[in-house]
Amino acid sequence: MSLIQVQGVTKTFHSLSEEVTPIRDLDLVVGKGEFVVLMGPSGSGKTTLLHLLAGIDRPTSGRVLVAGEDVSAMNASQLARWRTRAVGYVFQQYNLIPVLTAFENVEVPLLLLRLSRREREAKVATALAAVGLSDRVHHLPRQLSGGQQQRVAIARAIVADPVVVFADEPTGNLDRTAAALTMQLLRRLVDEFGKTLVMVTHDPVAAQAADRVVHLDKGQIVDEVLDA
Repeated sequence: MSLIQVQGVTKTFHSLSEEVTPIRDLDLVVGKGEFVVLMGPSGSGKTTLLHLLAGIDRPTSGRVLVAGEDVSAMNASQLARWRTRAVGYVFQQYNLIPVLTAFENVEVPLLLLRLSRREREAKVATALAAVGLSDRVHHLPRQLSGGQQQRVAIARAIVADPVVVFADEPTGNLDRTAAALTMQLLRRLVDEFGKTLVMVTHDPVAAQAADRVVHLDKGQIVDEVLDA
């Protein structure tokens, strides 16, 4: 059963001096509960594609459907509401708020939802437990290692029980040990929690955790490898 359908998508950026098209007439299907990695050289379009899937940007032409909803047809306010309830996003730079504790950072997405304080606290506790950080709830980001900060970021991405999780180079700033632990955790999101996960990476070791690796070049899919 497909969760994401990309149909004939092209994305063009215009500037005063040039026109750049990082994604060109691209089709892609991601199944429900599948872990897909996007790989390719710099400028191949993989991060642009991730942004289109997550509703951060919109295609110039074509359609992006997620769980039957046409993300590409939504206006700005509709996209904001959709991302709040349907999307979890993990960044390379963690993007934690330095003056907030781990608990408070994970709670941030829930503040946009109609939940009581007790409901928010229960969801945050569950998310932090899922990433093995129940003993770090009151720590600030500067009191955590890079790997722990990324785990807080993953907890934040899953706390609202999103339809799909997107990750952009989630191991890019981590040492090999922390990177391996992060990939084990992302794999668990798929295997134990049934999440659909789409990740961009340059790291072939990290890509081995995926069900399928999609290789892009010049805005198009050039190869797909199952059970990488």
